Amino acid sequence: MSLQEDPLAARSPALFALFRLYLHWYFWRRFSGVRLSRSGIPPPYTGRPLVLYTNHPSWWDPALFILATEKLLPGRPAIGPMDSAELGRYGFFRRMGVFGIDSSARGAATFLRVSRKALADPKTVMWVTAEGKFTDPRLRPITLRAGIAHLPRHVRDALFIPVAMEYSFWNESRPEAWLRVGKPVEPPAKPGVDAWKDALERALEENVDALAAESMTRDASLFVSLLHGTAGVGGIYDAYRRMRALVTRTEFRARHGREQI
Repeated sequence: MSLQEDPLAARSPALFALFRLYLHWYFWRRFSGVRLSRSGIPPPYTGRPLVLYTNHPSWWDPALFILATEKLLPGRPAIGPMDSAELGRYGFFRRMGVFGIDSSARGAATFLRVSRKALADPKTVMWVTAEGKFTDPRLRPITLRAGIAHLPRHVRDALFIPVAMEYSFWNESRPEAWLRVGKPVEPPAKPGVDAWKDALERALEENVDALAAESMTRDASLFVSLLHGTAGVGGIYDAYRRMRALVTRTEFRARHGREQI
């Protein structure tokens, strides 16, 4: 198997660590924060390979995968598929554990072959944007590509865990990134591709709905902060607020509202 089809061998831990540090800075600059639902904090799941399959709301998703793996599953190598054409544009992702696939029958076979080999290692974590294309998180029903439903019979030890993602604004000028980790999907009573697809879709849709309901409350206590981003507006507006706090001898708080996430 070539390096292109062996993402664990192609992955560079040193480059991954450097890129992870860059992502910390990049998310800090672009987001108010990265938040994890307290109702979906995962246990370690040691001794089992994990397939974390997600909805696909944004270009940011692969970067969020890397950040979340570091925070939630430190020390476990993460891999994931990406459209071959897109991977051609962002080739450095190969060194991050990303492998290319396409929508053809050959691409589906490659996905299964590479996944089966990588997930033979119980420490491996694989992230999959299972919708296969950018999709608004409000669109229903959630429909997944068939490939994810073929995977359980090839990697019987793996746990399939739905992860919901959303990006929205609360009280800051920059958006928040939200995550909610669901429970492992129970194997259907009558195993088969269609039954697995239904079970995976239903679990992900329930998780996306639960995250949306929590996000809409604007209740910061429902979330744990994985990363604090930049607060405030900056420029003249925040300069005025700082000056006013100095003159009135009050504490300057860059964040708006009362929440302390």
